[in-house]
Amino acid sequence: MGTPDFIRDLRSSIGRQLLWLPGVTAVVFDDQGRILLGRRSDTGGWAVIGGIPEPGEQPAETAVREVFEETAVRVVPERVVLVETTPPIHYPNGDVCQFMDVTLRCRAVGGEARVNDDESLDVGWFPLDALPQLDDHALTRIKRALDDGPAWFHGTDEPPAEDPAVARQGAQG
Repeated sequence: MGTPDFIRDLRSSIGRQLLWLPGVTAVVFDDQGRILLGRRSDTGGWAVIGGIPEPGEQPAETAVREVFEETAVRVVPERVVLVETTPPIHYPNGDVCQFMDVTLRCRAVGGEARVNDDESLDVGWFPLDALPQLDDHALTRIKRALDDGPAWFHGTDEPPAEDPAVARQGAQG
């Protein structure tokens, strides 16, 4: 689908300056433990699948829609694995965006992986021990999706030192 119409409308007013947006990333695994990746048409690099929610769309709905639009694969979101603010991204056309990204681990339930829109040059399933070159953004999300632990809400490798709710309860009582 490319850039949503509501983003084009905003860009007509604000130009190329930094735009703060929600984002959703889907880390998709099949029954063989392979991961679904797409080679982006804007950068030429391999990446996990992601996109921008439509106004009012829930993150899980965005993941399902984006994966299908880009790869023709049907997925079921399983859990949130990471919530973080990305660094600003400078796109080849001059646009600058920064995302509050929600990453979901998803399970493939149907469809044949193929290029399904103009956002991808290629798509495919990759064994974890044979991944193409990926940026740190993708590698972090894959690592979090493979973990059995709780979702991470900072972009750090460690959970908060103390749960603030527990600290408040301890102070009260």
